[in-house]
Amino acid sequence: MSDNDGKKTLGVRGSGRPGQVKQSFSHGRTKNVVVETKRKRVVTPKPSSTKSGDGKPVMGDPKRRPAGISDAEMERRMKALAMAKARESEEAARREAEEKARAEERERRRREQEEKEREEREREEALKAKAEEDARRLREEQEAKKKAAEPAPAKQAKPAAAAPTPADVEAQAKSGGRPSGGGRDRPGTPDKDRTARPARGGGDKRRSGKLTVNQALAGGEGGRQRSMAAMKRQQERARRKAMGGSQDREKVTRTVQLPEAIVVSELANRMSERVADVVKSLMQNGIMATQTQTIDADTAELIIEEFGHKVQRVSDADVEQVIEQDEDRPEDLKPRAPIITVMGHVDHGKTSILDAIRNARVTAGEAGGITQHIGAYQVKTDGGSTLTFLDTPGHAAFTSMRARGAQVTDIVVLVVAADDAVMPQTVEAINHAKAAKVPMIIAINKIDKPAADPDKVRTDLLQHEVIVEKLSGDVQDVEVSAHTGQGLDELLEAIALQSEILELQANPERPAMGAVIEAQLDVGRGPVATVLVQSGTLKQGDIFVVGEQWGKVRAMENDLGDRVKEAGPSVPVEVLGLNGTPEAGDVLNVVETEAQAREIAEYRQQAAKDKRAAAGAATTLEQMMAKAKADENVAELPILVKADVQGSAEAIVQAMEKIGNDEVRVRVLHYGVGAITETDVGLAEASGAPIMGFNVRANTSARNTANQKGVEIRYYSVIYDLVDDVKAAASGLLSNEVRENFIGYAQIKEVFKVSKVGNVAGCLVTEGVARRSAGVRLLRDNVVIHEGTLKTLKRFKDEVAEVISGQECGMAFENYEDIRPGDVIEIFEREEVERSL
Repeated sequence: MSDNDGKKTLGVRGSGRPGQVKQSFSHGRTKNVVVETKRKRVVTPKPSSTKSGDGKPVMGDPKRRPAGISDAEMERRMKALAMAKARESEEAARREAEEKARAEERERRRREQEEKEREEREREEALKAKAEEDARRLREEQEAKKKAAEPAPAKQAKPAAAAPTPADVEAQAKSGGRPSGGGRDRPGTPDKDRTARPARGGGDKRRSGKLTVNQALAGGEGGRQRSMAAMKRQQERARRKAMGGSQDREKVTRTVQLPEAIVVSELANRMSERVADVVKSLMQNGIMATQTQTIDADTAELIIEEFGHKVQRVSDADVEQVIEQDEDRPEDLKPRAPIITVMGHVDHGKTSILDAIRNARVTAGEAGGITQHIGAYQVKTDGGSTLTFLDTPGHAAFTSMRARGAQVTDIVVLVVAADDAVMPQTVEAINHAKAAKVPMIIAINKIDKPAADPDKVRTDLLQHEVIVEKLSGDVQDVEVSAHTGQGLDELLEAIALQSEILELQANPERPAMGAVIEAQLDVGRGPVATVLVQSGTLKQGDIFVVGEQWGKVRAMENDLGDRVKEAGPSVPVEVLGLNGTPEAGDVLNVVETEAQAREIAEYRQQAAKDKRAAAGAATTLEQMMAKAKADENVAELPILVKADVQGSAEAIVQAMEKIGNDEVRVRVLHYGVGAITETDVGLAEASGAPIMGFNVRANTSARNTANQKGVEIRYYSVIYDLVDDVKAAASGLLSNEVRENFIGYAQIKEVFKVSKVGNVAGCLVTEGVARRSAGVRLLRDNVVIHEGTLKTLKRFKDEVAEVISGQECGMAFENYEDIRPGDVIEIFEREEVERSL
C-alpha cells in the first residue's frame, strides 16, 4: 500500500483483473479502493492417472508433480535424479579415497624424511663425539707427559687425578656421564653454581624432558641436541671399551664360487655383502654396472678380493654337481617293486595280456587297436606283491620308445604269438633286452588258436641265442592266452621268481631320481610328464630339473587317475608343474632351490643349442660345396609334424628319416607337441610344406588362416596311414587320394541319459552342417578322442538327415558313450580325388 496525494491505495503485482475493496478508517471514515486480484490457475487432472485402485495418489497426481508431465516423463526424471545422486555419491567416495591415499602418501614421505634427517643427525653427532673423544685423549696424554716430566712428591698428587678404574667408568656411564660422588666436584659447591657451570666438551649433552620441535630446529647455542639413541650407543661403546671388548665385529671371510660370468646381484649375494657396496666398488674401478648386469670372472675376482674374500673358479659344467648323489649305504636300502616291460611284435597281444592282468580295457582306447604310447601301470597280485608294468608299442616306428623302456626296466616279458612265431620287431626287442643286460621271460601268447605252435616259437628263438628252459636253457617261458586267461597266474609266478633272484632294492629317503616315460602338452593342465621313480621319494612341492626343463611338483596322479602326495621307488606317476615339455627318456633329479634348477636347465639348453649349431655347420669350404652339389640332385618333400605326445612325434620323425633314396627324401622342417597353431601355418606357407597332424587338430584361427593361404593340413590317427601317405607322395606313386572334407562342427552343451539309446549329446551346430550319413570325430582340447559314425541325429523328437548351422540337435555315437559337455564334434565326408605332386 502506498500514499498517493494523501490517499491510500492497495495494489497487487502481477497480471489479474480489477476489483473494488472498501477500506475502513478511524472516526467512521470509509473509502472504496480499486485493486487487482491474481487469477488462480485451475488444472483439471486426468481421471485415470490421479489415483490408484485403492484411492491413493500416484505419479499422475497434480499435487505431487507439475502439470502437463506424463507418467513416463516423470518416471524418467526420477530415474535420472537417482542416477545423478548415485554418481555424486560415487564421485564423493572416490574423491575421499583419493584424498585419503594422498594423505597417507604425504605422511609416509614425511616419516621417511624425518627418519633420514634423524639418521643423518645421529651420524653427525657420532662423528662429532668421536672427534671430541680423540681430542680429549690427546690432551690427557699431553698432560700426563708433562706431569711425568715434572718432579713432584707423591703425597701432593690429588686422588681425583688417578686413572679411573673400569668400575668407575661403568658407574659414570650408568649415571649419564656424571662423575661419582653425588655429582659434586668439590665439597661446598652450591647447586646453582654447579648447574650454571658448563661441562667440558662444549655443554651438557644430556636431554632433560621431551624434545620439542622448536628445540630440535633451533638447537640453542650449542646446535642440535644429541638423540637418546646416540647417547645410549656412546655409553655402550664406553662400557665395552672399559670391559676390554672390541668395538668392531670381526669380518667373516667366505669362499665364493665364481663361474665364467655372474650377475652383480648374485655376486653380492654369494659374498653376503650389500648390492650398493658392490656397485660402488665397481664404479671405483671404472666399471659402470647395475645390479642386473653381468660381469666377467676377472672383474668379479678383483671385487671379491677387495672385499677380503677368497675366490674359487668353477666352470659352467660344474652346475650339475648338485645333482650328483653318493652311493647308498646297505642299511638304507629297502625292497622295491620290479619294473616289467612288455615287448614284442605288433598285434602279438602285449596290451591284451596286460589288460587281462589289470582287468582293464586299454586297447579299445587306442586308434586302430594298436598301442602308440608308453603306458605305465601298477598291478597287485593275489600274493600281495606289487608289480610295475611298462607297455611299449610294437610297431617298428617306436624303436626308440622301446629302447627307453628297456633302459629303465628290470625284467622284460617278450610276447610272441604262437600262430605267428618270431617277427622283425621281436628280434629288435631281443636286441634291446640284451643290450640293457635285462633278464627275459618268454610269454607265448594265443595258444588257444587252432594254428598255435609253441614249439615252433621256441625253435625260432634259438636262432637269436634265446634258449628257453624247455630246451635246457635258462630263459623262462610260459604259454598264455590273453583271451581265455590261461597261464596268466604262471606268468605272474615267473615274474615274482625272477624279481626274488634279482633282489631289487632302493633307498626311499634320498632325493628322488626317475626317468620320463612319456611327455605331452595338455591344454588344461600344461606340460605333463609320465615319470617312473627309480630311487628316492618324489613329493608334492619338490623342485626338480628334467633334461632341458625344470619345474616344481604342483600335483601328481597315479595310473588310476587319483591324486597322490608322494611316489616312492618303482611308482609311475603323472607330474604337473613343468615349465616346458621334456623329451621322453630324460632323467628327473630333485634339487634344493629353484635357482639351482633354473641354472642347470639354462646350461643344458645352451649346450644343446651349441651342439646343434656345431652339427649343422660345415667346417671347410670343400664340405660346403659338396653338400650344396648333393642337395641340387635330391628332391625334397618338406613336411611339418604335430603330435599329441612327445614319443609319437619322435617316432614319426624317425620314420620320415628312413623314407627316400638318392633322388628324393623327406625333410621334417619342424615337429612338436600340441594343437596346430597359426605359427605352424605361417612356417608351412613360407616353405610350401603340408602339415601332418597326428591325433591333434588345428584351432579355429589356424584353420581359417590355412584356408586363406592354401596350406594343406592332413589329420591322422594311425601311424601306418601317415607313413604310407608320405612314402607314396615321395615316390610319386600317387593313387586316388581319399580326401576328407569337413562339413561342420558342433559344440556339446549337455549330455542326457536316454534308455535303450545311451548317452545323447545335446549339441549346437556352430559351423557348417551336421549330416546323419557323414563320419564324425570327437575332439577334446583339440585332441581326437573317438572316430566313428552317428547312431542317431534328432531335431527335437524327429530323426532328421541334417541340421544346419545355428540350430540345436541331439547326437548319439555308435558304440561310444564317453562324451562330456564342452567337447567338439567334427563332421566330415570322404571323397576320392586324383593326387598330384
